[in-house]
Amino acid sequence: MHAVAVRRDGSNPEVVEKPRPEPGPGEALVRTLRVGIDGTDHEVIEGSHGGYPDGEDHLVLGHEAVGVVEDPNGTEFERGDVVVPTVRRAPPSGTNEYFERGQPDMAPDGEYVERGIVGAHGFMSEYFTSPADCLVSLPRELAELGFLAEPISISEKAFEHAFASRSAFDWNPDSALVLGNGSLGLLTLAMLEGSDRFDRCYCLGRRDRPDPSIDIIEDLGATYVDSRETPVSEFASVHEPVDFVYEATGYAKHAFDTIDALAPNGVGALLGVPTDWEFEIDGGRLHREFVLHNKALVGSVNSHVGHFRTAIDRLDSLPESCVDDLVTGVYGLDELDAAFATDDSTIKTAVEFDSI
Repeated sequence: MHAVAVRRDGSNPEVVEKPRPEPGPGEALVRTLRVGIDGTDHEVIEGSHGGYPDGEDHLVLGHEAVGVVEDPNGTEFERGDVVVPTVRRAPPSGTNEYFERGQPDMAPDGEYVERGIVGAHGFMSEYFTSPADCLVSLPRELAELGFLAEPISISEKAFEHAFASRSAFDWNPDSALVLGNGSLGLLTLAMLEGSDRFDRCYCLGRRDRPDPSIDIIEDLGATYVDSRETPVSEFASVHEPVDFVYEATGYAKHAFDTIDALAPNGVGALLGVPTDWEFEIDGGRLHREFVLHNKALVGSVNSHVGHFRTAIDRLDSLPESCVDDLVTGVYGLDELDAAFATDDSTIKTAVEFDSI
């Protein structure tokens, strides 16, 4: 079967031949429909994130997948069911407490592998197998967009954890700031704008007009903030202190700038994964901001089955026009250069293997 992989000695994704996998006990065989591409994929290709499976000279890419069950193999699924797979799996050394209690997303670094990211081949192939308890059913009418369930699930988890940190008191947020106008930031902005919690939403980026991501931001009713004109550290004085900040840039300074952007009692969710970078901060002042204004920061990565289920419901409620503008291209295996493009006209792409 065909698969898209990156090799240890190369830098560009390529089509490789792999044997069609056979499902083991408790696993189903899935025929792949589409696999989304995001910033993590590009980091894996560049070698700044993730890692190869032990003993392999290549990694099959892809962690945002949707497919159709080809062989249920005695699981609860039926042939033809549309499913999306979760990403995280137990490490080769065996299961651990996080997987045993159904919270693999809370396992610390080194105690898991992730399909298509670190230590395990991904879903960007004609077929893949998966344990049944790592597959989530999707309505057939959402099959073409099912690859968006994984990134939406990431934000669902971040919301859950951030909002839980404010659950000890009467918290009534009405303003939010998304840091980053990539595909994850824009999806999250659409989720926030569709919520009844927030009256005012902002999205920060570094793009010149005209730009398709700015069009999406403003079509959603949010305010675009150019970080070259208004850095995060000055956001509160130029616009307003906000109740919730969602960071999806991986720019290390933003973690600390978020503290200044927050209103009293506010919370920031950090999702970007930066490289090492040393710089000076006024730690005493930021400490006072935390303490005297009851602010909080939470880190969040990955998601579990429950977040995927919520994400599928959320996907069904997103504005159709927003999703149409967000997905800027779906490409075949002979169009990998376009699928993995990083120009300003590209927001979200997917590789298509088959249709229902």
